[in-house]
Amino acid sequence: MSGSAQAGFWLYDLRVETVLDGRVPVCRHVEGESFRVIGESLVFEAGQSVSMYALAALLPLLPAKQRETAPGDWMSTDAEVACPDPHCGGRFRIVREGRRWFTHSGTTGLPDARGRPYWLTDEETR
Repeated sequence: MSGSAQAGFWLYDLRVETVLDGRVPVCRHVEGESFRVIGESLVFEAGQSVSMYALAALLPLLPAKQRETAPGDWMSTDAEVACPDPHCGGRFRIVREGRRWFTHSGTTGLPDARGRPYWLTDEETR
């Protein structure tokens, strides 16, 4: 359904990639390991991982990075987040990728506004 046909919003898919750029990490960070953020889901490829401490630092930023922001907003321009350990050289690059349309009725828990959950296909609801 198009964005104009039903109340909703756009979210960017994100790719969060470990970058070292020659810095030495203290924590377990491996250059190039990554995960994706698709809607509300964190998606890991087989064998990829991220430190839970680094993830705790990243999580508050991810929903804001998924949303449209003004071109001059730091959320639009700044892409790297440091590992929370001040002695670690690890960084995490958050890259906006394609956008997805989400309907309000497919993402709300409000009883009077609920529709089919966005992650279910037509075949899964039969």
